[in-house]
Amino acid sequence: MSGKPITGRHVLFGTMAAFGVIIAVNVYMAVQAVETFPGLEVRNGYVASQSFEAERQAQEALGWSTALAYENGELRLSITGRDGLPAWPAVIEATLARPTTTRDDREVQFIARGSELVAPMQIAPGNWNLWLRAVAEDGTPFRQRLVLHVRG
Repeated sequence: MSGKPITGRHVLFGTMAAFGVIIAVNVYMAVQAVETFPGLEVRNGYVASQSFEAERQAQEALGWSTALAYENGELRLSITGRDGLPAWPAVIEATLARPTTTRDDREVQFIARGSELVAPMQIAPGNWNLWLRAVAEDGTPFRQRLVLHVRG
């Protein structure tokens, strides 16, 4: 081997550089995690828990099932009742969102077509959640998160 011998100063600077990179990456990851955190589901978990069971039972009594699909630039949602026929909520609101960030959140406006609710829209590939909030004809609230995987 030729060149200068490794001294304590070289080892010190090398160690400092290695730890500097590790700390910089950790700080960057922590900042990204805080900036992209979508937030809380509810403001006060205790208050929300007081009516949870009654709301869950009322929603299950509706007997509704849902299916979500995305093809050819259309987001399609079907809600069926216990009898297998389409269920048409009196009110429906929906938000399409990425699971890890609020940056791409958008409200979805469905229109009835046949036995489905359809929303024409372009959706980027990846994982999405549709947060569905509906109200049945009898006033029963219905809430559900539907997972959607869009292939590239």
